[in-house]
Amino acid sequence: MKFYVVIPAHNEADFIGQTLQSLIGQSLRPTKVVVVDDHSSDSTATIVKTIAKEHPWISLVANTSSEAHLPGAKIINAFYKGFETLDSEYDVICKYDADVIFPINYLETLAGHFQKKPKLGMVSGHCYIEQKGTWVLENLTSKDHIRGGLKAYRNACFLEIGGLKKSMGWDTIDELLARYYHWHFETDASLHVKHLKPTGANYNRGAKHLQGTALYKMRYGFVLAFLSALKLAFKKRRIDLLWDYISGYINAFLQKEPYLIDTDQGAFVRAYRWKNIKRRFRLLP
Repeated sequence: MKFYVVIPAHNEADFIGQTLQSLIGQSLRPTKVVVVDDHSSDSTATIVKTIAKEHPWISLVANTSSEAHLPGAKIINAFYKGFETLDSEYDVICKYDADVIFPINYLETLAGHFQKKPKLGMVSGHCYIEQKGTWVLENLTSKDHIRGGLKAYRNACFLEIGGLKKSMGWDTIDELLARYYHWHFETDASLHVKHLKPTGANYNRGAKHLQGTALYKMRYGFVLAFLSALKLAFKKRRIDLLWDYISGYINAFLQKEPYLIDTDQGAFVRAYRWKNIKRRFRLLP
Protein backbone atom coordinates (compact mmCIF):
# COMPACT_ATOMS: atom_id res chain seq x y z
CA MET A 1 0.00 0.00 0.00
CA LYS A 2 1.13 3.55 -0.73
CA PHE A 3 1.27 5.70 2.40
CA TYR A 4 1.55 9.46 1.95
CA VAL A 5 2.36 11.38 5.14
CA VAL A 6 1.89 15.09 5.88
CA ILE A 7 3.49 16.49 9.05
CA PRO A 8 2.64 20.06 10.12
CA ALA A 9 5.52 21.39 12.25
CA HIS A 10 5.71 24.60 14.25
CA ASN A 11 8.96 25.03 16.22
CA GLU A 12 9.60 21.29 16.45
CA ALA A 13 13.41 21.36 16.13
CA ASP A 14 13.75 19.28 19.30
CA PHE A 15 11.63 16.44 17.92
CA ILE A 16 11.17 16.47 14.12
CA GLY A 17 14.44 14.63 13.45
CA GLN A 18 13.37 11.74 15.67
CA THR A 19 9.96 11.58 14.01
CA LEU A 20 11.46 11.43 10.52
CA GLN A 21 14.06 8.85 11.50
CA SER A 22 11.29 6.61 12.85
CA LEU A 23 9.52 6.85 9.48
CA ILE A 24 12.74 6.25 7.55
CA GLY A 25 13.28 3.07 9.54
CA GLN A 26 9.82 1.62 8.95
CA SER A 27 9.55 -1.98 7.74
CA LEU A 28 7.02 -0.59 5.24
CA ARG A 29 8.42 2.80 4.31
CA PRO A 30 6.02 5.60 3.36
CA THR A 31 6.04 6.49 -0.34
CA LYS A 32 6.08 10.23 0.32
CA VAL A 33 6.50 12.42 3.40
CA VAL A 34 5.86 16.17 3.35
CA VAL A 35 6.86 18.29 6.34
CA VAL A 36 5.15 21.68 6.47
CA ASP A 37 7.26 24.22 8.31
CA ASP A 38 4.43 26.29 9.76
CA HIS A 39 6.04 29.65 10.54
CA SER A 40 8.76 28.22 12.77
CA SER A 41 11.34 30.50 14.36
CA ASP A 42 13.75 27.70 15.25
CA SER A 43 15.81 25.28 13.13
CA THR A 44 12.92 22.99 12.14
CA ALA A 45 13.35 23.71 8.42
CA THR A 46 17.14 23.24 8.50
CA ILE A 47 16.83 19.84 10.16
CA VAL A 48 14.25 18.65 7.63
CA LYS A 49 16.31 19.89 4.67
CA THR A 50 19.36 18.02 5.93
CA ILE A 51 17.43 14.76 6.25
CA ALA A 52 15.63 15.24 2.92
CA LYS A 53 18.98 15.49 1.06
CA GLU A 54 19.55 11.80 1.81
CA HIS A 55 15.93 10.76 1.33
CA PRO A 56 14.35 12.38 -1.75
CA TRP A 57 10.89 11.02 -0.89
CA ILE A 58 10.88 13.51 2.02
CA SER A 59 10.10 17.13 1.11
CA LEU A 60 9.70 20.44 2.92
CA VAL A 61 7.01 23.07 2.34
CA ALA A 62 7.02 26.51 3.97
CA ASN A 63 3.81 27.99 5.35
CA THR A 64 3.19 31.41 6.86
CA SER A 65 0.70 31.66 9.72
CA SER A 66 0.29 33.22 13.14
CA GLU A 67 2.75 32.64 15.96
CA ALA A 68 -0.04 31.55 18.33
CA HIS A 69 -0.02 27.81 18.97
CA LEU A 70 -3.73 27.09 18.50
CA PRO A 71 -5.30 23.74 17.65
CA GLY A 72 -7.75 23.38 14.80
CA ALA A 73 -7.68 25.69 11.79
CA LYS A 74 -3.96 26.52 12.03
CA ILE A 75 -2.81 22.92 11.93
CA ILE A 76 -5.29 21.85 9.25
CA ASN A 77 -4.37 24.81 7.05
CA ALA A 78 -0.77 23.65 7.35
CA PHE A 79 -1.80 20.08 6.55
CA TYR A 80 -3.48 21.18 3.33
CA LYS A 81 -0.46 23.27 2.36
CA GLY A 82 1.45 19.99 2.24
CA PHE A 83 -1.39 17.87 0.90
CA GLU A 84 -1.75 20.12 -2.13
CA THR A 85 1.78 19.23 -3.23
CA LEU A 86 0.90 15.53 -3.48
CA ASP A 87 -0.70 13.54 -6.28
CA SER A 88 -3.81 11.40 -5.76
CA GLU A 89 -2.12 8.01 -6.13
CA TYR A 90 -2.07 7.23 -2.41
CA ASP A 91 -3.88 4.35 -0.75
CA VAL A 92 -3.61 5.93 2.70
CA ILE A 93 -3.13 9.59 3.60
CA CYS A 94 -1.69 10.29 7.06
CA LYS A 95 -1.69 13.46 9.13
CA TYR A 96 1.00 12.93 11.76
CA ASP A 97 2.46 15.16 14.45
CA ALA A 98 6.09 16.26 14.45
CA ASP A 99 6.83 15.05 17.98
CA VAL A 100 6.18 11.31 17.85
CA ILE A 101 8.32 8.19 17.44
CA PHE A 102 6.73 5.25 15.64
CA PRO A 103 7.59 1.60 16.29
CA ILE A 104 9.42 0.00 13.34
CA ASN A 105 6.41 -2.09 12.23
CA TYR A 106 3.88 0.73 12.53
CA LEU A 107 2.91 1.33 8.89
CA GLU A 108 3.21 -2.35 7.98
CA THR A 109 0.73 -3.20 10.74
CA LEU A 110 -1.68 -0.48 9.61
CA ALA A 111 -1.49 -1.79 6.05
CA GLY A 112 -2.42 -5.26 7.30
CA HIS A 113 -5.54 -3.89 9.00
CA PHE A 114 -6.59 -1.93 5.92
CA GLN A 115 -6.07 -4.92 3.61
CA LYS A 116 -8.09 -7.29 5.77
CA LYS A 117 -11.04 -4.93 6.31
CA PRO A 118 -12.37 -3.13 3.21
CA LYS A 119 -14.66 -0.82 5.23
CA LEU A 120 -11.94 0.21 7.67
CA GLY A 121 -11.63 3.94 7.11
CA MET A 122 -9.07 4.86 9.77
CA VAL A 123 -6.66 3.04 12.06
CA SER A 124 -3.86 3.98 14.47
CA GLY A 125 -1.85 2.95 17.50
CA HIS A 126 -1.89 4.54 20.96
CA CYS A 127 0.14 7.48 22.26
CA TYR A 128 2.46 7.00 25.23
CA ILE A 129 4.18 9.73 27.25
CA GLU A 130 7.20 9.48 29.54
CA GLN A 131 6.60 9.83 33.26
CA LYS A 132 9.47 9.28 35.70
CA GLY A 133 11.40 7.19 33.21
CA THR A 134 8.45 5.00 32.22
CA TRP A 135 6.31 5.24 29.09
CA VAL A 136 2.62 5.27 30.05
CA LEU A 137 -0.59 5.59 28.03
CA GLU A 138 -1.52 9.24 27.40
CA ASN A 139 -5.06 8.73 28.61
CA LEU A 140 -6.89 11.87 27.41
CA THR A 141 -9.66 10.19 25.43
CA SER A 142 -11.32 6.81 25.06
CA LYS A 143 -9.04 4.10 23.70
CA ASP A 144 -11.08 3.71 20.51
CA HIS A 145 -10.56 7.37 19.53
CA ILE A 146 -7.79 8.03 17.02
CA ARG A 147 -5.63 10.88 18.25
CA GLY A 148 -5.18 13.90 16.00
CA GLY A 149 -1.45 13.29 15.74
CA LEU A 150 -1.90 9.72 14.47
CA LYS A 151 -4.54 10.01 11.77
CA ALA A 152 -4.33 7.57 8.83
CA TYR A 153 -7.23 7.54 6.34
CA ARG A 154 -8.08 5.15 3.55
CA ASN A 155 -8.30 7.20 0.34
CA ALA A 156 -12.03 6.54 -0.23
CA CYS A 157 -12.94 7.37 3.37
CA PHE A 158 -10.94 10.61 3.33
CA LEU A 159 -12.73 11.74 0.18
CA GLU A 160 -16.22 10.74 1.34
CA ILE A 161 -16.02 12.59 4.66
CA GLY A 162 -14.87 15.68 2.75
CA GLY A 163 -11.34 15.73 4.14
CA LEU A 164 -10.45 17.53 7.36
CA LYS A 165 -12.44 20.44 8.79
CA LYS A 166 -10.49 23.62 9.54
CA SER A 167 -11.67 23.88 13.11
CA MET A 168 -10.98 22.74 16.65
CA GLY A 169 -12.60 19.34 16.98
CA TRP A 170 -11.65 18.23 13.46
CA ASP A 171 -10.27 14.96 14.86
CA THR A 172 -13.67 14.09 16.33
CA ILE A 173 -15.74 15.29 13.38
CA ASP A 174 -13.84 13.01 11.00
CA GLU A 175 -14.76 9.94 13.06
CA LEU A 176 -18.41 10.96 13.40
CA LEU A 177 -18.68 11.56 9.65
CA ALA A 178 -16.94 8.25 8.97
CA ARG A 179 -19.67 6.53 11.01
CA TYR A 180 -22.31 8.55 9.16
CA TYR A 181 -21.00 7.20 5.85
CA HIS A 182 -20.77 3.63 7.22
CA TRP A 183 -17.01 3.46 7.61
CA HIS A 184 -15.50 2.15 10.80
CA PHE A 185 -12.22 2.84 12.55
CA GLU A 186 -10.12 1.22 15.22
CA THR A 187 -6.96 1.49 17.27
CA ASP A 188 -4.34 -1.21 17.72
CA ALA A 189 -3.23 -1.35 21.35
CA SER A 190 -0.08 -3.26 20.39
CA LEU A 191 1.31 -0.21 18.59
CA HIS A 192 2.93 2.07 21.16
CA VAL A 193 3.78 5.49 19.73
CA LYS A 194 6.06 7.63 21.87
CA HIS A 195 4.63 11.14 22.20
CA LEU A 196 7.53 13.40 23.10
CA LYS A 197 5.52 16.51 24.01
CA PRO A 198 2.29 16.26 26.06
CA THR A 199 -0.86 17.34 24.24
CA GLY A 200 -1.77 20.98 24.74
CA ALA A 201 1.52 21.89 26.42
CA ASN A 202 1.74 25.19 24.52
CA TYR A 203 -1.95 26.01 23.99
CA ASN A 204 -3.10 29.41 25.20
CA ARG A 205 -6.40 30.42 26.78
CA GLY A 206 -8.00 31.06 23.39
CA ALA A 207 -7.47 27.40 22.56
CA LYS A 208 -9.56 26.39 25.56
CA HIS A 209 -12.48 28.46 24.32
CA LEU A 210 -12.20 26.83 20.90
CA GLN A 211 -13.18 23.47 22.38
CA GLY A 212 -16.61 24.86 23.28
CA THR A 213 -16.89 26.54 19.88
CA ALA A 214 -16.28 23.18 18.24
CA LEU A 215 -19.07 21.53 20.26
CA TYR A 216 -21.45 24.19 18.96
CA LYS A 217 -20.26 23.81 15.37
CA MET A 218 -20.81 20.05 15.60
CA ARG A 219 -24.49 20.72 16.45
CA TYR A 220 -24.31 19.03 19.86
CA GLY A 221 -26.94 21.23 21.51
CA PHE A 222 -26.33 22.81 24.92
CA VAL A 223 -27.07 19.85 27.22
CA LEU A 224 -24.93 17.42 25.24
CA ALA A 225 -22.18 20.03 24.90
CA PHE A 226 -22.23 20.60 28.68
CA LEU A 227 -21.90 16.88 29.40
CA SER A 228 -19.07 16.55 26.86
CA ALA A 229 -17.26 19.59 28.30
CA LEU A 230 -17.65 18.23 31.84
CA LYS A 231 -16.20 14.87 30.78
CA LEU A 232 -13.22 16.51 29.05
CA ALA A 233 -12.49 18.79 32.01
CA PHE A 234 -12.64 15.77 34.32
CA LYS A 235 -10.29 13.81 32.04
CA LYS A 236 -7.78 16.65 32.21
CA ARG A 237 -8.33 16.98 35.97
CA ARG A 238 -9.06 20.67 35.48
CA ILE A 239 -12.66 21.41 36.44
CA ASP A 240 -11.97 25.12 35.82
CA LEU A 241 -11.75 24.30 32.11
CA LEU A 242 -15.49 23.63 32.13
CA TRP A 243 -16.18 27.36 32.20
CA ASP A 244 -13.78 27.97 29.30
CA TYR A 245 -15.52 25.33 27.20
CA ILE A 246 -19.03 26.52 27.99
CA SER A 247 -18.03 30.14 27.37
CA GLY A 248 -16.77 29.14 23.95
CA TYR A 249 -20.05 27.38 23.20
CA ILE A 250 -22.18 30.35 24.30
CA ASN A 251 -20.06 32.84 22.35
CA ALA A 252 -20.37 30.72 19.19
CA PHE A 253 -24.14 30.55 19.69
CA LEU A 254 -24.48 34.32 20.18
CA GLN A 255 -22.29 35.04 17.16
CA LYS A 256 -24.12 32.45 15.06
CA GLU A 257 -20.91 30.74 14.01
CA PRO A 258 -21.35 28.56 10.90
CA TYR A 259 -21.85 24.84 11.51
CA LEU A 260 -19.31 22.32 10.27
CA ILE A 261 -21.85 19.62 9.41
CA ASP A 262 -25.29 19.69 7.82
CA THR A 263 -28.67 19.11 9.51
CA ASP A 264 -28.87 15.36 8.82
CA GLN A 265 -25.30 14.81 9.95
CA GLY A 266 -26.00 16.81 13.10
CA ALA A 267 -29.04 14.67 13.91
CA PHE A 268 -26.91 11.56 13.46
CA VAL A 269 -24.18 12.94 15.73
CA ARG A 270 -26.62 13.80 18.54
CA ALA A 271 -28.38 10.44 18.32
CA TYR A 272 -25.06 8.61 18.36
CA ARG A 273 -23.74 10.57 21.35
CA TRP A 274 -26.95 10.16 23.37
CA LYS A 275 -27.00 6.44 22.61
CA ASN A 276 -23.48 6.08 24.00
CA ILE A 277 -24.41 8.05 27.13
CA LYS A 278 -27.43 5.84 27.76
CA ARG A 279 -25.34 2.72 27.29
CA ARG A 280 -22.77 4.03 29.75
CA PHE A 281 -25.49 4.41 32.37
CA ARG A 282 -27.00 1.06 31.34
CA LEU A 283 -30.20 2.59 30.07
CA LEU A 284 -29.74 0.65 26.83
CA PRO A 285 -28.50 -2.92 26.24
